[in-house]
Amino acid sequence: MNIPFLLDAVATEEKVSFFKLVFDPSSLWIMIPLMLMLLWVIYVFIERWLTLNDAAKIDPNFMNHIKDFIHEGRFDSALALCRGNNSPLACMIEKGISRIGKPLNDISAAIENTGQLEVQRLEKRLSSVATISGIAPMIGFLGTVTGMISAFSEMAANPNNVNIADLSDGIYTAMITTVGGLIVGIIAYVFYNILVDKVSELIHQLEGHSTEFMDMLNEPGK
Repeated sequence: MNIPFLLDAVATEEKVSFFKLVFDPSSLWIMIPLMLMLLWVIYVFIERWLTLNDAAKIDPNFMNHIKDFIHEGRFDSALALCRGNNSPLACMIEKGISRIGKPLNDISAAIENTGQLEVQRLEKRLSSVATISGIAPMIGFLGTVTGMISAFSEMAANPNNVNIADLSDGIYTAMITTVGGLIVGIIAYVFYNILVDKVSELIHQLEGHSTEFMDMLNEPGK
């Protein structure tokens, strides 16, 4: 007896059964939205990850140049440096420099408001990932419930002619939607928290540099 051949045949049969269940016409109305949600989550994660990495790239000498320009009274040069750097920090510092001459509280408020706008831009689309992490398991469970209702309804309609094999296939198909919903929900939840942590780190970095800028303006003689 060719044991390896039999094992390969069993493995092939299991694979075919799995994909048959996933793409079964009775569950496609659930599985297609879940697959689209998964694609969206992956897209947002990659796009936001690249965006946040770009936003976190700050020239280590940027604040030193700003400090030198401010001490020398070369505000135009400081503004030009900020405008040539398309980062959230540069936008915040540019707003602060443009308010120099006004009360420090006004400058601080202007920087804070700009920072909030930049944070909103960095958090773009994150709410959709959080929403998917919550609703994907519920959508999967909805598919399971409707599948079970259909299976038991068929069994109740034909109590004397119940085909256990067909009933099992129906239940398997129903349960696969729950598995799909949980997989999408878990991936979305993990991706969301990774991005939130990255945004939090960037916010902390921006707050530190904005405080450094305000300390420049509070130095004696400024």
